[in-house]
Amino acid sequence: MTAVADRSLGPELARTETIGADTDVLVIGLTSSEDGPAIVPEDLFGDVLTADVRAELLDQLGAVGAKGKAEELTRIPAPAGLDGVTSVLAVGLGSAEKLDAEQIRRSAGVAARSLSGTELVVTTLSGLDIGATAEGFYLGAYSFTPFRSDKSAPKPDERPVARVELLVPEPGFGEEALFRAQLTAEAVATARDFVNTPPSHLFPAEFASRAQELAEAAGLTVEVLDEKALEAGGYGGVLGVGKGSSRPPRLIRITYAGGPKKVALVGKGITFDTGGISIKPAQNMENMTSDMAGAAAVIATTLLAARLSLPITVTATVPMAENMPSATAQRPGDVLTQYGGITVEVLNTDAEGRLILADAIVRASEDEPEYLIDVATLTGAQMVALGTRTPGVMGTDEFRDRVARISREVGENGWAMPLPAELRGDLNSKIADLANVAPHRWGGMLSAGLFLKEFVPENVQWAHLDVAGPAYNTGGPFGYIGKGGTGVPVRTLIAVLQDIAGE
Repeated sequence: MTAVADRSLGPELARTETIGADTDVLVIGLTSSEDGPAIVPEDLFGDVLTADVRAELLDQLGAVGAKGKAEELTRIPAPAGLDGVTSVLAVGLGSAEKLDAEQIRRSAGVAARSLSGTELVVTTLSGLDIGATAEGFYLGAYSFTPFRSDKSAPKPDERPVARVELLVPEPGFGEEALFRAQLTAEAVATARDFVNTPPSHLFPAEFASRAQELAEAAGLTVEVLDEKALEAGGYGGVLGVGKGSSRPPRLIRITYAGGPKKVALVGKGITFDTGGISIKPAQNMENMTSDMAGAAAVIATTLLAARLSLPITVTATVPMAENMPSATAQRPGDVLTQYGGITVEVLNTDAEGRLILADAIVRASEDEPEYLIDVATLTGAQMVALGTRTPGVMGTDEFRDRVARISREVGENGWAMPLPAELRGDLNSKIADLANVAPHRWGGMLSAGLFLKEFVPENVQWAHLDVAGPAYNTGGPFGYIGKGGTGVPVRTLIAVLQDIAGE
């Protein structure tokens, strides 16, 4: 059962200039104000949503209490003027003054999640922002079902919406934006698939194999190091973390050569994390299937950069290991030698992600990239500091701030965090060059960033994204995010790459 290969991606997306006679649901947007809800956009689609139809829709929606509040859903029978449409779903967009692409994306996602069992949806939200609408519908309709038998597989009326047609006012409108949005949404879905695949089926060798298959199908250059190659190359961090498992580690490198400017992406690929000898509590440990979300994101982003033909070279360096306790596992107090020669005293085997990332960062830096971004579900301290929906962004000041700003612009909410000099001394070891943790719990996310900084060359613009909470949703669905893997921060990464390509 190969989840990434077997699942069908999101709904079919297409532009349309008309509403067909077989439309199940027409999705429209409502904004809220003191004067009552308003249908938006107001100045498009007048030949479809005539003044009379708009007036009747507003009367019916008002009669059932629709206010236009953000992500409010109100479904009514289609008025007579909408021939061939069965029903109309009005989705709230909130205040018109505050309306932005992220709110459109979220509202489209909420609408998509409510339309299970629907064959054909047409929406006018595309007149506001066709790209955000497409991403919201695609990702809101996402579901992961490869491991369900016929006993619990979705019934026809439970399956995601099959086709979404985005209404446009004229030929060619939004064509490029829709193309980019669909590719981006597919990349996010690919990352979600990797994260949602259980560790019984996604261990290091299998993860590397699936990533290699996707990369080679896209025409990219791939190198995979197995445990023997890792030992010969001196990858002490990856080997140290992986030695407790019967399923040995891997390191994969995927290169898209699109231009002279080089960007390195590094992603943490712990396919399951028990904590090792420093074992985690049993409660909620099953969520550690998500500890390879950073790896999933950088792999999906590199593939997306190729599909978008960005004029830069992007190389993903992804270490993969399973952190298990056993007679062969590394112990607290062990010293390992990282790739490149730095020695690390392992005080806590549950601080393993930084050990494999350090190896990968040094290897990635040998390519002499101008920019380096690493992504990891690295610390529980990220959630303590910023909650479960806000990635922490650390690194060199200018690039850190640039990445955080772009992350907020695309709706993934990155927030710049410092790397305080006074915390660096807490990583000194009595017997080695570094300790992998500080002897206290203060500023744990920042201490992890400071540890990684030791392995980044000074001339490289670097950003470290800690997505421990945002990469995996353990709560209820919201917006275009369901339970499980979210695909964060794929949209941030591709937006940063596009920004670099435009320099």
